[in-house]
Amino acid sequence: MSNPFRFLSQVNILPALGVLGAFVFFLGFALLAPAVIALIYGEPTWFAFLVSAVIAFVLGGTLYKNFRSDQELRIREAFIVVSFTWLFLSIVGALPFVLSGVLGSYTDAVFETMSGLTTTGATIMGGVTSDNIQNPAIESLPHSILFWRSLAHWLGGMGIIVLSIAILPLLGVGGMQLFQAESPGPTTDKITPRVQETAKLLWGIYVLFTAAEFLLLWIHPTMDWFNAINHAFATLATGGFSTMGNSIQGFNSAYIDTVITIFMFLAGINFAMHYRLIISDYKSFFNNRELRFYSLIVLISITAISLSLWLEQNGYSLLESLRYGSFQAVSIITTTGFGTADYELWNSFALFFLLLLFFTGGSSGSTGGGIKMIRWLILIKNVFREIKQILHPKAILPLRIGHKTVDSDIQRTVLSFFLLYMFIFGFGALCLALMGFDILSSIGASIACLGNIGPGFGAFGPTDNYAQIPYLGKWILILFMMIGRLELFTVLVIFSPAFWRK
Repeated sequence: MSNPFRFLSQVNILPALGVLGAFVFFLGFALLAPAVIALIYGEPTWFAFLVSAVIAFVLGGTLYKNFRSDQELRIREAFIVVSFTWLFLSIVGALPFVLSGVLGSYTDAVFETMSGLTTTGATIMGGVTSDNIQNPAIESLPHSILFWRSLAHWLGGMGIIVLSIAILPLLGVGGMQLFQAESPGPTTDKITPRVQETAKLLWGIYVLFTAAEFLLLWIHPTMDWFNAINHAFATLATGGFSTMGNSIQGFNSAYIDTVITIFMFLAGINFAMHYRLIISDYKSFFNNRELRFYSLIVLISITAISLSLWLEQNGYSLLESLRYGSFQAVSIITTTGFGTADYELWNSFALFFLLLLFFTGGSSGSTGGGIKMIRWLILIKNVFREIKQILHPKAILPLRIGHKTVDSDIQRTVLSFFLLYMFIFGFGALCLALMGFDILSSIGASIACLGNIGPGFGAFGPTDNYAQIPYLGKWILILFMMIGRLELFTVLVIFSPAFWRK
């Protein structure tokens, strides 16, 4: 009689469980930080975070102790670890919302936590659920809960996997496999031959930028230290959770808008390029084709939207049009999702242009989500190459990015990624439409969660929330946020029969 579980013999599950336990154990330390915030502000939620931290320590420690292994972590196990890490951390990280009584639905708690860790920024706060549960408004949330949402952003922005490779020696074995699985884009710039040193350098730059933005925000009179650190976390992670119900608009400051716009733009650049700039490798920085393309798309978007607001939107001066247009363009391109205005009230051209930007994304190696600029650059160059090929059918026309030839395997992968991305987006929109939402709302929610943007259109616009979606729809979007954060293949590959075969 054949063994029905014979496919499991091709994947070594036990070491994967051990590494997964290490991540959950690490989450326990992260949960202690908002407990301290609760004590500072005299909030009773400290106990919920303490209990959640203990659960994470016990669960994670048990898995690590019983299943740790010195064996090399293969690429199959790395895919399992990365995919299930985000799910497990969201499930455990949701505990404070429920234990503190802030949320009455565990599904909503997982949705909010996954939205934080994947830097999506889609929230269920302030809305009424499908079973008539009133979720609290963002302004009424305890400081500790607000801090936990932003901290989840910040940890997920650079990637918990990369963080752990940087600081936990236990992940030195198989570290490259985890790094590749967590960063599956067309290019992975390691900076140094050792992946652990690369992770440390990337996180060092990340911390430096976060500290710089924190100080620049804190010096403004409308920002206290708490608001400054929360928005610095959310900006560098390109997350979008704010301490205000109407996002950055609540501060009504051109200075704050400008600072956040600049750091959103920086967060959308490949962090390896920041390292090149810091070590004065100006040639590599300014000759990087993806950086040039990213900057060009940002410039075109700012110009188009700002001019549209100035010429067609009543009540907007040229400076106001530039202020709001540049902020919203950069916010959507980098998939941050912050807002300084209700863009659904803008003219049709600006609104449609923003919808197009929902399908862009930041650079590879940035904290932004979406399709990513390097993929769009490859796709566009491939279109022009095909046109030339039609005119010169016998010519050999390699596809180049700068002076480098793009391998045919990468071209095929990029095309497959794009087609799969659009298929998943369409499937999500169809599911939401079947649940009774209008087409604009369905399209907006699907691409906003898959692209890790946050706010969408219609019922899920910048002044709305996701609370009203039925629980099945929320779990679909939870999966979308995870798939989008890990760039499709990392998650979907484990559902392939070939993954489990020898």
